[in-house]
Amino acid sequence: MQNLTKQLNKGINIKMNWFLFFSFLFASNICLGQTRPTTAPVEEKLAYEEFEMTEGDTTYVMKKYFLLTYYKGDKRDQSEAQAEEIQKGHLDHMNTLADENKISIAGPFGHDGQERGIIIFNAYSIEEAETLAKKDPAVIAGRLKYTLYPIWLAKGSTLD
Repeated sequence: MQNLTKQLNKGINIKMNWFLFFSFLFASNICLGQTRPTTAPVEEKLAYEEFEMTEGDTTYVMKKYFLLTYYKGDKRDQSEAQAEEIQKGHLDHMNTLADENKISIAGPFGHDGQERGIIIFNAYSIEEAETLAKKDPAVIAGRLKYTLYPIWLAKGSTLD
């Protein structure tokens, strides 16, 4: 009997929680005029593109990311001190994007060719990834330019 009472109380609590939740939503919609503010961040307006893919007995969640490849820019005539300051800004930008979970992986190439490095953006759209790329101080200064493409990868993949 005591076990049944606990189960009934649990059910009542769950129903009460849902009631409170929907009451809050209803009241919020009335107070806000049933609209969201236009200043809502991009993350609240869009959803990531994902789909499931099964291969044999394994199911992968495939997610659209955005692959940026950096190249040497057309303006590389800065003094050494200016180039160092731009590089510092570039790395600060990368760290900020990583802290915001906008970068899944990034790094420089291991040679001194035209290609300089890559980023895989965890963004909702190519437009958002482009906006993030254009804020890079090295791009702004012209030391780097880039290409940007959508790429489908298995969500949760890791490097060894």
